[in-house]
Amino acid sequence: MSGECPIKQIVKRDGTLVPYDRERIANAIFNAAASVGGKDRDTTEYLAREVEKALIQTYYPASIPTVEDVQDLVEQTLIDKGHARTSRAFIIYRHDRAKARAAQTQSVEATDKVPYRKIYEVLRWNMEHDCETVDGINRIIADEKYPQLVTDTNERYHNEVLAGAQRVIDRLPSVRMVIIAGPSSSGKTTTTIKMGEKLNEAGMKLRAINIDHYFFDLEMHPKDEFGDYDYETPQALDLELIDRHLAQLLDGQTIKTPHYDFKTGKRTLDIHEMSLADDEILLIDSLHGLYEDMTCSIPSSNKFKLYIETLGQVETAGGAFMRWADNRLMRRMIRDSWHRNLQPLQTLTHWHYVRRSELQNIIPFISTVDYVVNSALPYELPILKNRLFKYFPEAMALYENDPKRQDAYLRAKRVFELLDPMTEVADDSCIPAKALLREFIGGSEYEY
Repeated sequence: MSGECPIKQIVKRDGTLVPYDRERIANAIFNAAASVGGKDRDTTEYLAREVEKALIQTYYPASIPTVEDVQDLVEQTLIDKGHARTSRAFIIYRHDRAKARAAQTQSVEATDKVPYRKIYEVLRWNMEHDCETVDGINRIIADEKYPQLVTDTNERYHNEVLAGAQRVIDRLPSVRMVIIAGPSSSGKTTTTIKMGEKLNEAGMKLRAINIDHYFFDLEMHPKDEFGDYDYETPQALDLELIDRHLAQLLDGQTIKTPHYDFKTGKRTLDIHEMSLADDEILLIDSLHGLYEDMTCSIPSSNKFKLYIETLGQVETAGGAFMRWADNRLMRRMIRDSWHRNLQPLQTLTHWHYVRRSELQNIIPFISTVDYVVNSALPYELPILKNRLFKYFPEAMALYENDPKRQDAYLRAKRVFELLDPMTEVADDSCIPAKALLREFIGGSEYEY
C-alpha cells in the first residue's frame, strides 16, 4: 500500500488521542521477531504495512482505532501471514507488559483506567470461589454448585453497592446529587436502584431523574456510511437543558423533563413534572454522568460520583482474560432485543460507536470519581452463552470477508472463542428477581 495513511490518530489507554505512527507497529513486530531469532527488517516493514491496511479497512472512516485495536490486528496479521512464532512472542510481550503495569498499584487499568488494586481484589475473589477460568466455571456447573456461585456473586456485588452508599452518608449534608456513571450495560440502573434502597433505609428521601429522556430526536444525530445513527456521544443529549434542570432542581424549583421514545427515536418536551425538596438527594444514572458539561453548574462538593464497570477476571481456554467490553456487549445484545427493538447483530455492528464514545467521553474522567463498583458476574457467562452463542458463528460468516465490518468480525470471533468451551445454562430460576443480571435478561422486580 502506497501513499499517506488516512488514519491520523490513535486512542491511548487513558483515552487521549495521539498521532498514528506505522513505525511504532514495525518496531513492536521487529522486537517480537527478534525474541525468537528473527532479524529481517524488510519483512517487519511489510507486516507493518499489512497491519495498516487492516486498520484502514476496519476503522476508517467510521472511527478512531485504540491501542488495543492495533495490537489485536498485529496478532491477527502475524497469524494470517504465517508468522505464528512471532505472533506468540508478541502476545507474551503484551501479557508481560500488563503484569508490569499491574504491579504499580497506584497506576490505572490499561484499557479502562480503573486502579489495578481493584482488579486484583476481583481476581482474588474469583480465585477464592474457583471461577477465575472457563474450566473452573464448568466444574462448578458439573458439581451442581452453580446456584451457590450465583448467591455468592450477588452478595459480593450487593456489599460493594452498600459500601458506596455508606460513603454518601458519610459526606452528608453537603452531597445533594449522586451520579452513577459507567460504560454501556455495566449495570448503572440496577446499581442506582440499590443505592437508593440503602439510602432510604438510612432515612433519606431520594428522587431519580432519567437522563435518557434528554436525547435529541434520533434524526438529528449524524449517520455513518452504513446509515447507522451515533447516539453514544454525549452530544446526542441535550446537555445544556440537563445542566439547567439539575441546577433548578437543587435550587428548589419545579421542572418538566422531556420524554424520549426509543422505538420511535422522538423526544417530547415538558412532560414529566419534577421537584426536589430540601431533604431529598437527586440520583442520576447516566452513561455520560462524568462528562463535565452535564453538571457544570453544580459545585463539586454537592456531587458524589460512583463509577461502575464489569471488571471481570475470567481466563479463557486460550489463556487470555475476557474483555470487559465483550461482557457488556453480550448484555446489551440481549437487552436491545427486547428494550430497543434491535436484533443482536445490529447491536454488534453498532458497538464500534459505543467503544469509541467510552474511550473518548467516559474513561478520561474516571480519575474524578469517589468510588468504584465491579458489576461483573462470573455466573452470567453460561447464561449469556445459552441466549447468544448462535449469533456469533453467523456474524463471523457474514463479516469475515467484509472489509467494512472487520470490527464486528473480530469481536464476534473473540466472544465465540470465549464461549465455545463453556458449559451453557438455560435454567435461570436460581437467579433472584432483584439480581443485577435481570436488568439485561428480563424477569426483574425492578422497573427500568
